[in-house]
Amino acid sequence: MDGRDYWDGQAATYDRATAWLEPRLLAPARRWVAERVRGRTLDVAAGTGANLPHLRGRADELVVSDQSVPMLVAARDRAAAERVEVTVVQADAARLPWPDAHFDSVVCTFALCCVPDEVAVLAEMRRVVRPDGLVLVADHVESSAVLGRVLQRGLDVVGRRHGEHHRRRPLLRLAEAGLDLVEHESSRYRLVERVAARRA
Repeated sequence: MDGRDYWDGQAATYDRATAWLEPRLLAPARRWVAERVRGRTLDVAAGTGANLPHLRGRADELVVSDQSVPMLVAARDRAAAERVEVTVVQADAARLPWPDAHFDSVVCTFALCCVPDEVAVLAEMRRVVRPDGLVLVADHVESSAVLGRVLQRGLDVVGRRHGEHHRRRPLLRLAEAGLDLVEHESSRYRLVERVAARRA
């Protein structure tokens, strides 16, 4: 089973599986990201559209992309339920189908942990954002707590088959992707990190 097949299969149950974590750990990071968007905005690897309630009313134009069609169907349904106007596009996060400097804000939340090459995705986000725009990322990262890192190593073993990584830190890979850090914050024990960056 490749990565796309795996996420296709997760689409119907993903929101239920993350229901406990969403208000406690994920939603605060989504809000932080959403508060910083402006203008034409792209949500990369948007999954079921969990960012949409937070992005509502904050962007002049909102595009959501994902490689998984079932995930995009769920995102489109959520957009309708939340009354958020969106354009839905199937796209690989590492090969985005837009020209250079097309968006004012490019967002990616809780997805860089699941892609084969997070630097390639960050570089694509950099490519499609305008020079004065922001690349906004939130993800679960390597914890600052010893016990957290031990648990994450175990999760990496379990998730290896599906390409999930629990100890990545996009913050440390920004320069490789041609990005400069503007702002960052992290949750307690650095379970989740939030990053705003601009083209270098």
